[in-house]
Amino acid sequence: MSKYEIPFLTAAVQAFGHRFAMTRQMAFNYLHKYKGLAFLIEFYDVEHLQSMDETVDDLLVICQQNGGALV
Repeated sequence: MSKYEIPFLTAAVQAFGHRFAMTRQMAFNYLHKYKGLAFLIEFYDVEHLQSMDETVDDLLVICQQNGGALV
């Protein structure tokens, strides 16, 4: 993992939590459980080039495909 990925992951978790009124810890746990963090790490090269809103949209889709129930 590069030194640039950690700040990106932190920002994505925070943005996800903000959109769904979660604490950072709740957002992190949700994204970990439903494979959102794994997705961000695997596709960092593409995801970090998008807006944070698009990244959060992608996370929502991935997590829903893996059993997450947010709307």
